[in-house]
Amino acid sequence: MTSPITTHVLDTAQGKPAKEITAVLAFQGQNNAWQELGSGKTNQDGRITDLLSDVHSLQKGLYKITFETADYFRDCGKKGFYPSVQILFEIEDPNQHYHIPLLLSPFGYTTYRGS
Repeated sequence: MTSPITTHVLDTAQGKPAKEITAVLAFQGQNNAWQELGSGKTNQDGRITDLLSDVHSLQKGLYKITFETADYFRDCGKKGFYPSVQILFEIEDPNQHYHIPLLLSPFGYTTYRGS
């Protein structure tokens, strides 16, 4: 089963998927504390399709995905400026699918809500 939250990382400097990047999904719960819900590594296509397991149901609120990029850049023989990237997003409709892509280069990144 595909998670209701998925991601895809593309290395725009190299023009290819960014594989083996660890990503951690968290939810902001009571007292603004972050609760880790799941994690994974990007596959050969730069995707993680199973960030949120069946154990957790999607609910309204703030979420974040933290991408650990330092190891990726080191493995590519590059020095990146951002050792990690955090994307915060808000879910208002738990019945929808949320795809959170990351476009990455050593000195910049961008994101958007994908489909």
